[in-house]
Amino acid sequence: MTIKRIWIALGLVLAGLVMLGLPGQALAGNLSQNVYQTPTPLPDGRILYIVQPGDTCVRVWLLTGVSIDQIRILNNLDLNCVIAPGQKLLIALAGPLEATATAGPSPTSGPVVPTATPSHGSGEVCVAVFEDVNGNATRQDTEGIIPDAAVSLTDRLGTISKTVTTTNTTDPVCFPGIPEGDYNISVAVPEGYNPTTVMNYALQVKAGDQALLDFGAQLSAKAVPLPPAEGGHSSLLGLVGGVLLVIGAGLGVYVFLHMRK
Repeated sequence: MTIKRIWIALGLVLAGLVMLGLPGQALAGNLSQNVYQTPTPLPDGRILYIVQPGDTCVRVWLLTGVSIDQIRILNNLDLNCVIAPGQKLLIALAGPLEATATAGPSPTSGPVVPTATPSHGSGEVCVAVFEDVNGNATRQDTEGIIPDAAVSLTDRLGTISKTVTTTNTTDPVCFPGIPEGDYNISVAVPEGYNPTTVMNYALQVKAGDQALLDFGAQLSAKAVPLPPAEGGHSSLLGLVGGVLLVIGAGLGVYVFLHMRK
């Protein structure tokens, strides 16, 4: 039989003696005279029992209700559970006591920071109205800008409407700072030109976009000057020749009259 079982058997015997009113009443009387009150937990949560003269692990068990095995484990005792008067036994852990919060000064209210209003971005739209010499609807490096073409930009809601006219330069016309949204870009070519591409385009502008649109047009047949026919004479040359003939004839008559005198 192990030491643990011996201790348990002794405890049961003592409990039985107390209940039967046998000599164990003396031990029961001693226990009843020392009323045990659970100690207040220390700040770190430990509950300690101070060993009194005559105490054994069995007596501590009967007083506190903490099993002998628990007493041994908490205090690193051997199987004999030997204790000495004045020894501090750890019998339980209640957890650290909650600290009482000390009221501090009320926080001072600072200036109210305004909430940032979400802003929408903007983009840029540039348009090139080029002279489509070969009529292939694609701009070549040698095909320049047609002046006096009207370029319009309007949004779908009708709140933005801008119009610019192209000039005799190589640079496209641009609309900077266009807010995000859906737009329609249209072009009206000057008189004497026929469009070779569509003249309207729907465009969605997003923040940071830089769009470049090309619109082409070609000179109409009526506006193209006809070259002079091969081997012919222009009207200007005929006029000059006629004047020269008149002057030559006059000089001949003048010389002939003076020679007869």
